[in-house]
Amino acid sequence: MHPMLNIAVRAARAAGTLIVRAYENGGDLQTEFKSANDYVTSVDKEAEKLIISKIQQSYPTHSFVGEEGGAVAGDNEYQWIIDPLDGTTNFVRGIPHFAVSIALLHKGRLDQAVVFDPLRGELFTASKGAGAQLNGYRIRCSQKRDLSGTVLATAFPFKAKSATATSLDSFGRIFQQCGDVRRTGSAALDMAYVAAGRFDGYWEAGIQAWDIAAGELLVREAGGLVTDFSGGNDPMFKGNIVCGSGKVVQGLVRELKG
Repeated sequence: MHPMLNIAVRAARAAGTLIVRAYENGGDLQTEFKSANDYVTSVDKEAEKLIISKIQQSYPTHSFVGEEGGAVAGDNEYQWIIDPLDGTTNFVRGIPHFAVSIALLHKGRLDQAVVFDPLRGELFTASKGAGAQLNGYRIRCSQKRDLSGTVLATAFPFKAKSATATSLDSFGRIFQQCGDVRRTGSAALDMAYVAAGRFDGYWEAGIQAWDIAAGELLVREAGGLVTDFSGGNDPMFKGNIVCGSGKVVQGLVRELKG
């Protein structure tokens, strides 16, 4: 395992232990609203601080961007992008589906990725050019040739419900062609599941870099394609994403363009 990936895994596992302990004692949660329909808990913040401190022990000069405000200036050649608890609403409501997501950018390009599901003990990892793994075993995206029979994942614009009509319109076109669609509440796990071949594809609008950075590298290293809604190859800062096998992504982009 790459040394930086190893450190990220340790940080993710430490955060996972903290999150599971809090999940099992859910009555003690301190929950706030960041914006309409968007939660943050004390656990999100504590997990982010823990991840940053663990990584800084080995790489004190690196920079960090975290969902919960954990921006740390430093050597921009190495920048960590962290979502300490992806699926906070699930976590708050006692739904057992959430993950820790950690990605490393080296000179602006994705280099290392970890998505850790602490309840199931599933560790998804990827290093640039070295493939993607689940608990140490190589994983690959499914190779569906079109949308027929596919199981896809998506999310609806719960933070910007003014976009509901557009979202449902594209959903309807896609749903008519695929096998079924799941809406799980964790972008990081949706993309990890695409990398593992559990889902054939995934699309979402209104997404942030920390939601998808690790997942993007996982999918690419598992042999998949990652684009934005127009088919561009740099979706992380575009606010929308499509991923899956090349043919599935082509089909999704076609329908998303309307």
